[in-house]
Amino acid sequence: MKLKYALAAGLLAATATQIALADIHVGVTTSLTGPGASIGIPVRNAITLWPTEIAGQKLIVQVLDDAGDPTQATKNGRRFAEEGADLIVGSANTPATIALAQVAAEAKIMQLSPSPAELPAGKDYWTFRVVMNARYYTDGLIEHMKKHGVKSVAFLGLSDAYGESYLQALKEKAPAAGIKISTIERFARADTSIAGQSLGVLASKPDAVVIVAVGAGAAMPQKAMIERGYKGKIYHTPASVSPDFLRLAGKDAKGALVVSGPEQVPEQLPASHPGKQNALKFVQSYEAKYGPGSRTQFAAHIYDFAFVLEKIIPIALQKAKPGTPEFRTALRDTLETVGGITVTKGVLHYTPEDHWGFGPDARVMLTPDGNDWKLVD
Repeated sequence: MKLKYALAAGLLAATATQIALADIHVGVTTSLTGPGASIGIPVRNAITLWPTEIAGQKLIVQVLDDAGDPTQATKNGRRFAEEGADLIVGSANTPATIALAQVAAEAKIMQLSPSPAELPAGKDYWTFRVVMNARYYTDGLIEHMKKHGVKSVAFLGLSDAYGESYLQALKEKAPAAGIKISTIERFARADTSIAGQSLGVLASKPDAVVIVAVGAGAAMPQKAMIERGYKGKIYHTPASVSPDFLRLAGKDAKGALVVSGPEQVPEQLPASHPGKQNALKFVQSYEAKYGPGSRTQFAAHIYDFAFVLEKIIPIALQKAKPGTPEFRTALRDTLETVGGITVTKGVLHYTPEDHWGFGPDARVMLTPDGNDWKLVD
């Protein structure tokens, strides 16, 4: 894919100008402020690596801040719809993404989601994710636990949609694998202490604990368990893979086990991995612009959408013009039927029954290695 490193005019401006019929308008809502900024800002950064034209049509990208708030994400989504967006992208966190999905469904605009939003059956008709769901990643956690003799596990996670998705997956997967859930402890994204919850985990004496948090917010429960002398295995979900987690957890991050997509460590992937070359291109492009070690999976999710758009836009243009309901429908229908799209994680293959799209090659286990990450097992 040939990427141009100039951002379309008006990337960060919230304008209400009319969209020219020949232009393709993409509305992006993400967390540029608030507790989710550590994952939302890489989303914005990765958009600067998108092409400015696809199939001869100018790509106009508008980015709005939702601060991780579902209500604001809804307002942003409705604004995009009113201004004639051809598709919408967002948000950086799960609760805001779920709210945005309702707007996408009502307005009949395709939503590309960088968040693993769980939606009721049939409610994701207009929503496609470029990350996998909690059950998929929980399978990876359970496989590692079984391999290493874990017989009991505690849940220490967010009390929101993201945390709930992993809690339900753990409740489903752990007992089936002969692993007991020793206790369930919840906390909010805005909490500044989880002393009580960490003591509850310790009291249940689990072989392992699964921490479900996001970015910088995953450092607090990690440090809480280490500072209280916990010696068992500490697992994390993909949202913990961020420079802010490593920076804030510091030496206490050592030994954490994080199930993740492979795009964080492309240099360590075997040559046969289908996503290796695209992941290497992402890392080289992103770190050339934002500095060594700045890569994040959140940026990679958005980078992957450029591959998706370059695949489906030329086909959709054969059916309708940008700025029309017919074009929006053509984008959706094309993505559902176009077949494999190779991205940084592997090969996306959406179908009418599956708007997640990845196979088993999109999951690896990582552990902190100083200020970086390395593959384990």
